[in-house]
Amino acid sequence: MPENVNVPLDASPGARIATAVETFGESVVADRAAALLGGSNEGEEFLLWVGGRHAKGILDGAPALYWPEVWGARALQYAWDDSASAAIERGLGNQAWRVREMCGKVVAQRGLPYADALVPLLGDEVARVRAVAARAIGFVGEYEHVVQLRTLLTDAEVEVRRSAGDALRAAAVRLDRTIE
Repeated sequence: MPENVNVPLDASPGARIATAVETFGESVVADRAAALLGGSNEGEEFLLWVGGRHAKGILDGAPALYWPEVWGARALQYAWDDSASAAIERGLGNQAWRVREMCGKVVAQRGLPYADALVPLLGDEVARVRAVAARAIGFVGEYEHVVQLRTLLTDAEVEVRRSAGDALRAAAVRLDRTIE
């Protein structure tokens, strides 16, 4: 991406990525977002496109932690190329829970066939990851994946139970069969 393009730092992530796509093309944005998700340094300007004002803090010296990877995955909700799908699958196993959560959201949104990679996340230590994994399996899982959602109906966290129930109902309709 060329330097000196005015990045709308205060715009929503969707608006920033839409502007980046208009400026540079969807495949360029998606490729760089996937690379960022994979841990590559995609440069300061791209970090501003995907992270906005929050990225400015990192560039000013705040610890980056896992945020660039999260922003890379989030950007793939708004810009897509099929070549990014492998990065999303790898991201489901990331050590940072926020990365796993965001990759699960992308799997559901994009209908990616990664139910096998989602199943271990049903037992994740973080409730938000379990809930996202359940929802995603409801969208992309086959019967053998979906039946595993039943274990979450008694989860300690209400949001996980709710997500599992919603996913079971949606999958029953999508698969046109009763989930036992």
